[in-house]
Amino acid sequence: MTETFGATSTADEVLSGVDLRGKRFLVTGASSGIGLETARSLAARGAGVVGAVRNLAKAGPATASVRDAASQGGGSLELIELDLASLQSVRACADKLLADGRPLDAIIANAGVMATPFGRTVDGFEVQFGTNHLGHFALINRIEPLLADDGRLVVLSSQAHRVADVDLDDPNFQHQAYDPWVAYGRSKTANALFAVEFDRRHHHRGIRAAAVMPGNSLTDLPRHLAQEDLQGLFETVGKARADAGLPPAELKGIPQAAATSVWAAVAADKDEIGGRYLEDCAVAPVNDTPNPFADGVRSYALDAGKARQLWAKSEQLVGAAP
Repeated sequence: MTETFGATSTADEVLSGVDLRGKRFLVTGASSGIGLETARSLAARGAGVVGAVRNLAKAGPATASVRDAASQGGGSLELIELDLASLQSVRACADKLLADGRPLDAIIANAGVMATPFGRTVDGFEVQFGTNHLGHFALINRIEPLLADDGRLVVLSSQAHRVADVDLDDPNFQHQAYDPWVAYGRSKTANALFAVEFDRRHHHRGIRAAAVMPGNSLTDLPRHLAQEDLQGLFETVGKARADAGLPPAELKGIPQAAATSVWAAVAADKDEIGGRYLEDCAVAPVNDTPNPFADGVRSYALDAGKARQLWAKSEQLVGAAP
């Protein structure tokens, strides 16, 4: 598929004319925001979608649009319970998928939390690192045997990775003051590094992994921010970009924010995107300017050595948890 897409493309445009019947996708965080639209656009093209959600009772009504799209497009939706902030829940979800045994053509690690007040998961991890990175790390490694040869892993990162590199010495803020944005940035860098190392480890099976910056959109992700704080954030971003001579940041609609995820999972040349960081349906350029609101990827988020170190640290943390 050679068609070029960009910042304003929607998930439906990316998948236009694509037949996904017989294909199976796992999407975490499928009951709202970008995950919901990702699941809907895949199911509308005939895909079987497994939506991992934190609350099955709420997710039923919330995913009605996915079931409607599936019934019209020949796809299907199954929901499975997953609380990424609990390794017990992660393992139960993984074991249910493994027992089912059906292969997955792609996994889209979409779920996440942002700028939360300080807290710890039930396993003792800082909430954002534990949910956004460690929960996905544990889940995906456990179900990796289900990922088909030539399959794909798409891990949602964020422009916020530019705020902070991972801290392997103190990932859970035990010895430093907590900053919600630094914690979020670290977790999003961890997401990108996880894709780098997963890609290296499974490339021999034809599996490729990539990180995705979906674009800024108004989902319920900033639910921990007061309205004035969110407005202040937009103003800070605008000023930082203007000072750097960059065009204003464009807010994407949710269908546009889901486009790069489905592009990476279905439409892109997998060997061009493997181990890379993507934005606006393209491989992002490396951009090491310190401006946290610039476009592109900081080189530390693609560092192969750091990715291996993070993997080893994550194995240690997940393995040591009860």
